[in-house]
Amino acid sequence: MAPFGAERQEARDDETSDRRGSSMTILVSVFGFAGRFAGDLLTSALGWASSLLFGRVPRSHQVFLVLMMAGSFLWLVLLLALVLPIVNSTLLAATPHPPFVDQAWLAAVLLLGVILVPLGVGLAGYLVPSQGERPQGAAILVEIVRGYLLAPLIGGLLIFLAGVGIARKVRSKRHGWADVHVPIVVKPGGYDRMVADLRDALVDVGFEATAEDAPWVLTLPAQLLTRVAGSNVRQLRPDRLITLSAPGLNVGVYPSDIAISGATPERTRARAAILSRLTWTSAHLTMSAEGQEIEDQLAHLGTAGNPTGGRLAADARARFAAIDERLMGLAVPTDEWDILFRLRLQVERDLLAGSGSGSVAPRVEPGPDVVAAAAGSTQETARSDARRHGGVRPDPLAAPVAGSRR
Repeated sequence: MAPFGAERQEARDDETSDRRGSSMTILVSVFGFAGRFAGDLLTSALGWASSLLFGRVPRSHQVFLVLMMAGSFLWLVLLLALVLPIVNSTLLAATPHPPFVDQAWLAAVLLLGVILVPLGVGLAGYLVPSQGERPQGAAILVEIVRGYLLAPLIGGLLIFLAGVGIARKVRSKRHGWADVHVPIVVKPGGYDRMVADLRDALVDVGFEATAEDAPWVLTLPAQLLTRVAGSNVRQLRPDRLITLSAPGLNVGVYPSDIAISGATPERTRARAAILSRLTWTSAHLTMSAEGQEIEDQLAHLGTAGNPTGGRLAADARARFAAIDERLMGLAVPTDEWDILFRLRLQVERDLLAGSGSGSVAPRVEPGPDVVAAAAGSTQETARSDARRHGGVRPDPLAAPVAGSRR
């Protein structure tokens, strides 16, 4: 009986072990899912925080902005590890290291990092603007030393704004809202005009929108950064931040981003109105200098094109042709090219329809010339199809490929 009892005990132990293993697997999976969700949420919040603090910079200089933020965050970690001995002990216990590395050696390295990292932050801040906008002479040294102020400030603000961003997302989920973001670059001195234009756009589509100062949790970080940063970083900031509010809708207007929050019907309607109006207001939708130059040409053409509601003037047609020629050879990212082509089509549509600048849909029926041109285009397409099917030029794709099911 003893061997039989021992076997039963072993079986129970194995069953208990299997249950514990299954429970541990489920627990690890839950924690892994929660960790990924928290990581995505924190990454999104940090991205929103950095956009709020610095706005958009040219792609060629974004690496310096990333270095500023990464250096500031690293400085906080180094300082925390230096002043809390338990962090030193945890680092030594959790990581493999040579025998000569002890707490005293690690503390010296941490102290050296706390001293030198802010200089790197200041240097990155000096390099953020374009070449012609950077300080010169002795001012370079001042900007580099300013890193001792920027590192703790930027690191603290990133953590604070990341918390604010998470709180905003939680509040939006509670109300059944979602966010959609429109990246922009406000033209120098054009923030107030852009806010007014966007408010008018929302009113035009039925929102009772009002403009008010953004909450202090959003304005205070920008004010602190403006006071501490040099002119090279300060020029990226507006004097104030505005929020456009309407029943069921909230629109945050930031220097490099328009955050539209609301339920799906309100959010999508507001997005359509805002995107249509951005073509004409004091903001760019592209980052490259070439793309922004074409945006300015299109905006000027739209305001000076003398819409007639049916036919473009010869001068306007020539200018559109010149823009089309530039677009054909424009070496910009695909998303920027798509934006520029959409803006070009919108400007031409508004001029042909005689509608107001930035309207979501034409307010005037197209003239007889436009209708005739459209009818002629349809007839020409039909004749072209007839010639192709009539055997003028055989379509190589018409014959079935060997092995296919055609």
